[in-house]
Amino acid sequence: MRTFAPTNSVETDMTDRQLANSELGFLEYDPAPESASIAQLRPNYGLFVDGVFTDPGSHEQFTSINPANEEIVATVAQASAQDVDRAVTAARRAYDKVWSKTTGAERAKYLFRIARLIQERARELAVVETLDNGKPIRESRDVDVPLAAAHFFYYAGWADKLEHAGFGADPRSLGVAGQIIPWNFPLLMAAWKLAPALAAGNTCVLKPAETTPLSALILAEILQQAELPPGVVNIVTGDGSTGSALVDNPGVDKIAFTGSTEVGRSLQQRVATSQKRLTLELGGKGANIVFDDAPIDEVIEGIIDGIFFNQGHVCCAGSRLLVQETIADEVLRRLVRRVEQLRVGDPLDKNTDVGAINSAAQLARIRELSDVGEREGATRYTSSCALPVKGYWFAPTIFADVAQSHRIARDEIFGPVLSVLTFRTPEEAVAKANNTNYGLACGVWSEKGSRTLWVAQRLRAGVIWANTYNRFDPTSPFGGMRESGFGREGGRHGLEAYLNV
Repeated sequence: MRTFAPTNSVETDMTDRQLANSELGFLEYDPAPESASIAQLRPNYGLFVDGVFTDPGSHEQFTSINPANEEIVATVAQASAQDVDRAVTAARRAYDKVWSKTTGAERAKYLFRIARLIQERARELAVVETLDNGKPIRESRDVDVPLAAAHFFYYAGWADKLEHAGFGADPRSLGVAGQIIPWNFPLLMAAWKLAPALAAGNTCVLKPAETTPLSALILAEILQQAELPPGVVNIVTGDGSTGSALVDNPGVDKIAFTGSTEVGRSLQQRVATSQKRLTLELGGKGANIVFDDAPIDEVIEGIIDGIFFNQGHVCCAGSRLLVQETIADEVLRRLVRRVEQLRVGDPLDKNTDVGAINSAAQLARIRELSDVGEREGATRYTSSCALPVKGYWFAPTIFADVAQSHRIARDEIFGPVLSVLTFRTPEEAVAKANNTNYGLACGVWSEKGSRTLWVAQRLRAGVIWANTYNRFDPTSPFGGMRESGFGREGGRHGLEAYLNV
């Protein structure tokens, strides 16, 4: 088994690397960069309140950083509690006077417009998302933006059919929804939350993550283009204090939060004494279970998609690989070889597989837990890829010989790090998969449908994938249980969180 060592500079001898890759049958790619100039960003952004961009009351600002090179992309307004209250007031006024009185068919027209405008500005949105987040442009282009548009299209179809959704003959909207989204899928998470809320007749105050606010602000421009009535959607940018002010604001009827389990616990405690509705989509430690009858070539690609998609910044990532003992050595051998083929580098390059870690803080956590994994005795395999000198980078890493007691098998690393464990029987696989405080997603790989169903019925997770991983569709509900939260987003089920049922 070959052990790969991490490289810390692009100044690595590329001749030696190309020779090694040639010997292994790997292909080299010439750069194919997307132009950053497609992102027509303003140097400064204010808050989006009551249909217009406006300065914060305190005039405080913060910078949005490109994690691939640590350069400033734009300066963004820091919303105070007073600014949040102004946004909530605008949302309440729009709800009472306009949005709650519109028909479902009228709401659908606006959602269709937003979806079409997202499609029209898809290339620009993909570049903005990559600059602000660090994810590869091909993921922004082929996953994030198309799925965001698809969610608006899907819920536009529901807007005039709510009485047929199974929630009663006359389901009513809640009022003002406060929505807090994470930094790993900024535009997509905004669509996940805004589309069903608007379709159900609510108005919204959206708070994007501090490190990735720009695609939400471009979305605000799209809302203006769609001529959405002022105040129906308001966007307040800022740090945790802004989100806290939104949660505590008495004018908010419902809080939808996607983020860490620790923050989710705090929100649940604070909302418990109020009349606010709450849905939480939190962390995960997904198990990807591979049986010995599964097609290994497909399995390897599924494992790669499960953990290295979006640099592992995925709450439902298959970060625990459970492999049946009889094929464990073969799977690990192929997996290590495949990881060495992953192209790490400029997120704007269309050939890049793994981009930059979103922030210095997240990079520090990934490094800390990876070091803990080595100290605990796990065997580490790290890609020998050349990492840029500037920016936040971490080479794709696999840990073998992992025990259930290891922190890397229990804690959410939220990065491109995979822990490999083995099992002998289906019962043992289920026991190990369920041995976690989380319960968001799992995957099962087997050619036997009966075995797949037997295992899926016994896994304690909100989402189970069969012979695939990280597949999303607006018609399918997504959500977890236990410390992964509660409530569902997507599908018909996603409407329930925004209806008084």
